[in-house]
Amino acid sequence: MDIFSMKIDILTLFPEICRAPLNESMMKRAQKNGIVDLCVHNLRDWTQEKSKIEDRKSKIVLMSPAGRRFDQQMAAQLSRESHLIIICGHYEGVDHRVIEHLVDLEISIGDYVLTNGAIAAVVLVDAIVRLLPGALGHQQSAADDSFSGELLEAPQYTRPAEFRGWKVPEVLLSGNHAEIEKWRKERAIKRTSENRPDLSGRGD
Repeated sequence: MDIFSMKIDILTLFPEICRAPLNESMMKRAQKNGIVDLCVHNLRDWTQEKSKIEDRKSKIVLMSPAGRRFDQQMAAQLSRESHLIIICGHYEGVDHRVIEHLVDLEISIGDYVLTNGAIAAVVLVDAIVRLLPGALGHQQSAADDSFSGELLEAPQYTRPAEFRGWKVPEVLLSGNHAEIEKWRKERAIKRTSENRPDLSGRGD
């Protein structure tokens, strides 16, 4: 099976904020297996070489609280890009001329403000890379995640079947796949209604 390889460059004043979490677990394996070529650059090293970020075959993204709100659909769209250049602002952001002339897309990961865009970039990259073919042990894992459809993910249970008197629902131990799927759908609807009422009804 051919593995899709994406290139991601992150430009930040604080590269270590990105390097630590993006070199662990699934992200580390994805890089080791050639699924993603991830480079974190100190923005200070790029100040005199404007041409480095003017590759129009790349999609240039700016992390900004004033950007479009990031969601699973956007993550899926960006996972189909061959090269992302992610610019991380700090304090008051970046000169608007950069946005006007270089940036293709401004992205916010939520309706709040962080100390700098490097933290948001880690969230963005993690959400995108896990959707790349081969990044997860089983590709269905990404397809079943919350927000991949129109409902939150159903509750998950692991072994043992009973722990401290807390039992796994009997239906999940039954081996009846139709009943298990029905149970998961019902619980996903219930969970969505309780935790994200703004999404309720979309999966009916």
